[in-house]
Amino acid sequence: MPFIPHTQNDVQDMLAAIGAERIDDLFDEIPKELRAKGLDGVPKGASEMEITRIMHDRASADGMPLNFIGAGAYEHHIPAAVWQITTRGEFYSAYTPYQAEASQGTLQVVYEYQSMITALTGLDASNASLYDGASALSEAVLMAVRANRKSKSGRILIPRALHPYYRQVTHNIVKNQGIELVEVDYDRDGGHTPVEALAQFAGQDFAAVVIPQPNFFGVLEDVDQLTDWAHANDALAIAVVNPMAMALLTPPGEWGGQGADIAVGEGQPLGVPLSSGGPYYGFMCCKQALVRQMPGRIVGRTLDIEGKPGFVLTLQAREQHIRRSKATSNICTNQGLAVTASTIYMSIMGAEGLERVAAASHANTQSLVGKLTSIVGVEKVFSRPGFHEAVLKLEYPVDEVTRSMAAQNIVAGYDLSAHYPELGNALLVCATETKTEDDLNKYAENLNRVFNKRNPVKCPITPKW
Repeated sequence: MPFIPHTQNDVQDMLAAIGAERIDDLFDEIPKELRAKGLDGVPKGASEMEITRIMHDRASADGMPLNFIGAGAYEHHIPAAVWQITTRGEFYSAYTPYQAEASQGTLQVVYEYQSMITALTGLDASNASLYDGASALSEAVLMAVRANRKSKSGRILIPRALHPYYRQVTHNIVKNQGIELVEVDYDRDGGHTPVEALAQFAGQDFAAVVIPQPNFFGVLEDVDQLTDWAHANDALAIAVVNPMAMALLTPPGEWGGQGADIAVGEGQPLGVPLSSGGPYYGFMCCKQALVRQMPGRIVGRTLDIEGKPGFVLTLQAREQHIRRSKATSNICTNQGLAVTASTIYMSIMGAEGLERVAAASHANTQSLVGKLTSIVGVEKVFSRPGFHEAVLKLEYPVDEVTRSMAAQNIVAGYDLSAHYPELGNALLVCATETKTEDDLNKYAENLNRVFNKRNPVKCPITPKW
């Protein structure tokens, strides 16, 4: 953001206007013995050229590897206009609207964002917003326990095929609040959570069932059956979705006979760069019937006394506005800058653009899996359809393979052995619309070369794909 300093004449004019001779006169109330005598520990300032060189050197240390890792954060193309607009002073310096009526621009951006997210999820209302996808799920669990008056147990069914970090974060947040997360195992052939796996819990008291789409393995779930099972057992259905996938798949609001009750997820795929892990933001939507239990802020559109349209905060059920004991959340915030970027991104892309990005990502992943599984010692693990991620089983230890690939400037994927040891040498790979045919071939050729070094007889060099 550009900084234009005042000239010496400007400073003198302002001092004269208030009757002061020097700037120091503005601080004459501070005793001299309390004033700083200098900042001896601060090094001499560097020039602009030196600072630029330092920043370039530090940025280059990260490298520019060919990236095939997803696992909850995805490398999508972001049009240049998105952050060119987002970093304008009007947006860049804006924060949450504590004086709402004076923040019409910020409120309008949030209103547009909420409208787009509800369109993607097929639900009635959206908040603005949460820290990330994992904390959004935690808030959804707390919300479901509050909202489901039929349930007294504080128990939640949560699939193992859900992102392990989401499960860990949610557990850490709710474990001391009398809420129990009951895990449901996944099908070893399909990689999904079959509705039959819930049969053992039929008739028991659960506040909600968590349903990912796609799940952590990239596999698509039978969301209609799972949602209907939840409602048949007096539980709410909490959807955890990839917003980019929603451009192609049935939205949570249309799952089963009644639709999911709450939908959450990570907003990063919508115009937010990877940036070494953040800042990201979590989104949350729900049915109208549950809106008073939703944490955070909701922006509404209305008319003033002159009939002109305007934007206001409504349902401000957080601790700044009401008694802390009545607040729905003490940790919710508006990740304003990232949300602004997502709003601009969705506006630029439109429904057709999002659909094309999602379709291209899916097609690239299918192509990548086909190339890799043609290598002796690589096979696809799960049989069901997926989105833009897939699990591969390798003949050799994943950590050794990924280190060898990293030496070729390729991030090969996510090692699943720590979270899913039963899968053996399993690697989660991802390809988005950013990958070209040459990129896919480069991955396959280098992986085949790594295998060939281990067993040149069994894994001969395969011709170029």
